[in-house]
Amino acid sequence: MLPPRRREWKRAKIAVCIVLVLLAIGALRTVIANMLQSREVEAMTQQNATQYVNVVTPRQTDNSGSTLLPGTLRGYVESPIYARSTGYLLHWYADIGAHVKQGQLLAELDTPEIDQELAQALAQRQQTSSSLGLAKSSLERWQQLRQRDAVSQQELDERQSAYTQDVANLAAADANVKRLQQLESFKRIVAPFTGVVTQRNVDVGDLIDAGSGTSRALFALAQSDPLRVYVQLPQAYAQNVALGQKVVVTQAELPGQQFDGTITHISGAIDVPTRSLQIEVTLPNPDDKLRPGAYVQVAVPAAAHARLTVPGNALLFRAEGPRLAVVDAKGKVSLHKVVIAQDLGQSLEIESGIGPADHIIINPSDSIADGDHVQVQPSPKSGKGAS
Repeated sequence: MLPPRRREWKRAKIAVCIVLVLLAIGALRTVIANMLQSREVEAMTQQNATQYVNVVTPRQTDNSGSTLLPGTLRGYVESPIYARSTGYLLHWYADIGAHVKQGQLLAELDTPEIDQELAQALAQRQQTSSSLGLAKSSLERWQQLRQRDAVSQQELDERQSAYTQDVANLAAADANVKRLQQLESFKRIVAPFTGVVTQRNVDVGDLIDAGSGTSRALFALAQSDPLRVYVQLPQAYAQNVALGQKVVVTQAELPGQQFDGTITHISGAIDVPTRSLQIEVTLPNPDDKLRPGAYVQVAVPAAAHARLTVPGNALLFRAEGPRLAVVDAKGKVSLHKVVIAQDLGQSLEIESGIGPADHIIINPSDSIADGDHVQVQPSPKSGKGAS
């Protein structure tokens, strides 16, 4: 039988061992918990850092050979009509919408100042003519006297000079009369060409100033048959048009109706700010269905070849130019430089830069860059391309 002292010492050692074992188990449990938590945080961090994206594949479309471009209808001839004489509007004979012929009277002016100037010029011409008659008869008499040596040659030369001066004065008076008669004829405002009146800016009694500097136009006249259509053609299509080609013109307000026109003029250079080529289409308009100034769409011939179409929200705008983000099978992103053939609003026709099997990210983040890794989300729209 052990003494009580040794028995207590043995119990103390057992208790210490038990405490140490418990402390070791607790420490091990804490280490394992920290390791599991660290792995969980690392996994969560990695999961949060992963970008999830939706992708589409480009849709291949066969270009039908025409490109719709906006255009503006203009009269084949358009002109504002100003007064050449100053006066008051006496009458007007054509209002807006009136079809007028070349030379038809549009308005008449009352020009009292020009009338008085013309009357004065006619009186001065009569005076000059009378003076010329006297100078002529005087010259003839002095010529006869000179033949009898009754006067000197100098005196005859003086009469000849006076007659010549009166002839010049009469010519000047005639020119002044003709000038005022021409101004007098401008009292009648006539149509310079056959067309339709698109504006009337004056009424009876208005003071009309001559010229086109600060004065307002009396009328505006446009020839509505044929019409001109001006179209800005993007540089990518500049090689596809030629003089004499047929185009189709449509207007949204006239659904189901098409109008055939012909390319009659092509600008000889690309406009540098817009990188576009201006073309002019002549469009017959015998029934006046189309009106000058209207917005229309022109189907311009284009090269017929297949293009790839992607959604408009897939485009990235970078300083180097437009880009599309393409994902490979390993989830790596590469930014492809693309050439846009045509902007169709919700979709884009791509000339070059991507292939039909590429996976294009839609709604990409602005911070996405070459070499980024992303996770492609399964979507029912994947692989169906752009609509």
